[in-house]
Amino acid sequence: MTNSLAPDVRAARLSAADYAQRFADATPRLTPPQAVLEAERCLYCFDAPCATACPTHIDVPSFIRRISDGNLRGSAKAILEANPLGGMCARVCPTENLCEAVCVRQTQEGKPVAIGRLQRFAVDALMDSAKPQLFSRAPFTGKKIGVIGAGPAGLACAHSLAKLGHEVTIFDARPKAGGLNEYGLASYKTPDQFAQAEVRWLLSLGGISIRTGWKLETAEQFEALRREHDALFLGMGLPNTHQLGVPGEHLGGVQDAIDFIATLRQTENLATLPMGRRVVVIGGGMTAVDAAVQAKLLGAQDVHMVYRRGPQAMSASKVEQEWAQTNGVTLHHWLAPQEIVANRVESSHVGAVRFARQSLVDGKLTSTGQTEYLEADMVFKAIGQHLGNPLLTQVGFALEDGRIATDAAGQTSLPGVWAGGDCRAGGLDLTVEAVAHGMQSAQAIHTHLMNS
Repeated sequence: MTNSLAPDVRAARLSAADYAQRFADATPRLTPPQAVLEAERCLYCFDAPCATACPTHIDVPSFIRRISDGNLRGSAKAILEANPLGGMCARVCPTENLCEAVCVRQTQEGKPVAIGRLQRFAVDALMDSAKPQLFSRAPFTGKKIGVIGAGPAGLACAHSLAKLGHEVTIFDARPKAGGLNEYGLASYKTPDQFAQAEVRWLLSLGGISIRTGWKLETAEQFEALRREHDALFLGMGLPNTHQLGVPGEHLGGVQDAIDFIATLRQTENLATLPMGRRVVVIGGGMTAVDAAVQAKLLGAQDVHMVYRRGPQAMSASKVEQEWAQTNGVTLHHWLAPQEIVANRVESSHVGAVRFARQSLVDGKLTSTGQTEYLEADMVFKAIGQHLGNPLLTQVGFALEDGRIATDAAGQTSLPGVWAGGDCRAGGLDLTVEAVAHGMQSAQAIHTHLMNS
């Protein structure tokens, strides 16, 4: 390890044209002829495995057939009836592990129908149309529901309840609604402010109001919400990040990856964002990939993504791992962080990370005794998130593995309170699953209120 140079962290590493080109849409929308040709590859299977594999059970053959027939509005309706956030899910879902993994074309030919891109094509066509709102509200029921969290689960729950005639207020700590869709995904996946366009479309149904800048901090707040509403839904995500617990974590240039991504997403002029020449990202999930690739796109020369286990254990999909490598990120496996080392010239700033090489011994991760160093001007930590809110146990929630325990419909241990999305125990931590949770709980809440 040399680590003999001062930290090289600076803004404006690229030209304006380079920033625009690098952060353009990573998967551009299909053209109409391309969409029709792709739609005609679908076999329109009866009891289609792709629909079963989707957590929201979109009728995939139906929406694809309508594309081939030129009925884009009908296609979008088939999607959005099952998944009101179908536009975002089309962009960010790991379709290679869900619907496209079980596509009959995949098993026969090794090339599935591009379900995600076709879904995006249909929903985008609706959003660009003169009358994008497809749905109307049932008559007002007189019931009021509070939703804590304006992420995918909360938005899906609110939209479903509003359609059923209820009045919904969403409470969120951030300045904007959208949750992970607005603050936690790579910019190249959601360009042109699509997350906010989708929120506006959801709100155009009516019956939904949003209070931003509101944070659940006291038991009194929570009990006040219960008194003021006929039911509550918690879709607060996982707001806290796991720490490495190693020396040097406090040094300058060390940051949670999720905070880096959020800052990038809210920055209009990317040339103002400082970026290191050498970047190390610690973690093996989608957030780690998003942070590593965007560091590279911002002009970092060397970007290393480091995971303590092998590639098969990474939560980032194979497609995401390959995407990182395509963009110049170097992946390392079987390395666990031991220390973040200070820069020799500027001791308050990171200069390198020391890793211990790992191996599996009797199924347990064990150090081999070898160490390796990676020099770094910036380090992003992406080793997972957690609820970490003692208020939840204080007000009486039963927890499971640190998340809110629920039944299959999202009912918590507290009467009249449901939960879904990442804060709910036993999930997959996917946007599409959060949407499914929100819609399931909305139906359960509606049934409960109408029968009580």
